[in-house]
Amino acid sequence: MLDPKHFDDLFQRLSTAMPKGLQVLQDDVNRNLRASLEAWLSRLDLVTREEFDVQSAVLARTREKLAALESQVAELERALAVSGGRAG
Repeated sequence: MLDPKHFDDLFQRLSTAMPKGLQVLQDDVNRNLRASLEAWLSRLDLVTREEFDVQSAVLARTREKLAALESQVAELERALAVSGGRAG
């Protein structure tokens, strides 16, 4: 889900900001923080950037097809109106 490098960077920043008394427990604190953060993130409904990009491309193609179909329907409606006007 998230790049482990981001976790490492976050925990490095937390470690340097930690008071000196707690730095002795730094590994234990980092382990607990990492486990808590990973558990919290796993409950979120997130997608990877790759999945997002794929779905964005699918949506763009769908919008193009919809625009083409709307144009085709409008043209068919015009043709029907013209032919209906002559028959009546």
